[in-house]
Formats: sequence, C-alpha cells, structure tokens
Amino acid sequence: MKNQTDYPIIANEEINPVKLARAKEIILALQQELPDYIARGSGPFLAAIYDENGHLVAKEANSVVNEVCSHNHAEMNTIKAAEKNLNTYDLSSHHLSLYVTAEPCIMCLGGIMWSGIKEVYYSVPSKDVEEITGFDEGFKPQWLDEFKKRGITVYGHIEVEAGQKVLKEYVKKGNVVYKPDRS
Repeated sequence: MKNQTDYPIIANEEINPVKLARAKEIILALQQELPDYIARGSGPFLAAIYDENGHLVAKEANSVVNEVCSHNHAEMNTIKAAEKNLNTYDLSSHHLSLYVTAEPCIMCLGGIMWSGIKEVYYSVPSKDVEEITGFDEGFKPQWLDEFKKRGITVYGHIEVEAGQKVLKEYVKKGNVVYKPDRS
C-alpha cells in the first residue's frame, strides 16, 4: 500500500493552497470522527457538506447495512440531508462543497453531479478502497474531466493514510462491507 507521499494531490484545476489546506483540515477531522460512527453501526465512509462561508450544512455516514438500503452511501445521505436542510432539490445556488473520506463510487458521482454541488474533496482513492475492502467502486473513466466540463471542481488524495487506516481497521474488526453477489 502506498503512503501519502506516493499520492500527490490531484485536481481538475490549478491547486489552490487555501482550498487544499481547508480540505485537509476537514477530511482529517472526518477520518478522526469516523470510528465513532462505525461503533454506532455505520459503514466506513463519512461525508460533509459546507457552504461557501465555511458553515456545516450536513454530515452523514454510510448507512447501507444498518438501514438495509444499497444506495445509502455517505455522499448520497449527506446530499439528501443538505437538500432537506436547505429545502431544495437543487443545491447549485448555495455554492456547496462536499468533503468525503474516500473517492466517490460511480453511483455517488451521479448523485453529486445532479445535486448541484460545486466542489468535491476526497481522501482514499478508489483503487485502495477496492483493495482494502473488496467493494466495487464501478467504472469511472475520466470523471474528473467530466466534472470539470460541468463546472464541478475536484481535489483528491487528501490525507490518504488516515483514511486507509480507518478502512483497514473496519475490515480487521470483521465489519460488513456491502458487496452484491455477482455469481
């Protein structure tokens, strides 16, 4: 497994040091909070949405197993909570940023794109999520470029080691990782 120095920050815009510093702070805090969510039955992913003034709009964990619903990923739950909190299905006018403890899967990418989120910041890359947990992240060719075409900024590989540690501990403890039977 690679360490953080093996994962240079990636982005679909020129890297803004202020945005990156804020993202590191938020994602590291999410990684540090995640074990408490896991202890209460949540899956190993956590997401938060902030407005352009730095106010928390919504924060939710993965609840696929404990709520028996395959689409209850952290990103989807957080978008749903933000829409409820802001009383709208179109978040675009609120200039929101999503921070998540791992790269969004194919389902969550669609939800993010259609929600109106303006910026996405993530930690653990999909390749590592798949290697550690066995979860199938889906086929996502050139998604950073596709988001850029749609005006969505993406930064990735932020605080990767902290995220890898949480995922490894989750698996080591024998927690359930949702994986549909493909046989």
